[in-house]
Order: sequence, then structure tokens, then C-alpha cells
Amino acid sequence: MEATGVTTSSGRLMAMNPDRQAFLLLRTVFTAAPIIFGLDKFTNILADWTMYLAPVATSVVPVPAQTFMYAVGVVEIIAGIAVAVRPRFGSLLVAVWLLGIIINLLVLGGFYDVALRDFGLMVAALALNRLSPGSVRRQR
Repeated sequence: MEATGVTTSSGRLMAMNPDRQAFLLLRTVFTAAPIIFGLDKFTNILADWTMYLAPVATSVVPVPAQTFMYAVGVVEIIAGIAVAVRPRFGSLLVAVWLLGIIINLLVLGGFYDVALRDFGLMVAALALNRLSPGSVRRQR
């Protein structure tokens, strides 16, 4: 990803390549959001996260819903850090995690709007993967 050729009379760069801008925006969001949401699983300030957990999850893993959410929080924090450090890998981790959340919400029912939003986030995580350095790109 190179800078564009837009410069001032002094030769300074006016704008970054749009691919690079998109990469930085997505990497920033997919670093910060999972870490913030992961930390909130321990405090429940933003939401009561257990209401989004399908009962089948705690029947498969027989622990209280809040304990399950603590584990979810740890995974989300790790995913956010992975995006910051290795965005190509971390973006796939986030996409798979979001797919799991979508499936959970569809099984739970009643939160189809949230599942649709998370589908959009999953697509954005996959876009981050495609924009990440080292990913295979089509020839122009």
C-alpha cells in the first residue's frame, strides 16, 4: 500500500492511499471494540451480556451464564490484541468469533437485528483481512 501522488508545492503528502486509510480504520476499530466489549463482560456497564446468551450454550458448557461471559470476555480481549499485533490473523479470529455470536443469537431468537449487525461486522473483519499486509491481492 503506497501513498497517493497528491502533494503540496513543498512536496508534503496531502493524503494517504485509500486502501491504507481503510486498513488503519478497520484495524483500529477491530482492536478497540473487542477489547472494550471483552472488558465489559466483567463489569456489565454497557449491557447485561448474559441476556444475549442462548441457554444451549450453558447446557453444553455447564457453568453459570456470567462465568461463561467471563470466558467470552477473555477471548474478545485476546482477539482485539491479535488484530493490533497480527491483523491478518486477528481479523480472521474476529470474523470466526462474530460468526459464533451470530449463530448464538439466531438460536436464541428475538435478536435478529443484532445478528444482522454482527453479520455486517463480520464482513468488515473479512475486508480487514483482505487489506492486511501480506494478504493475496488480485493483480491490477
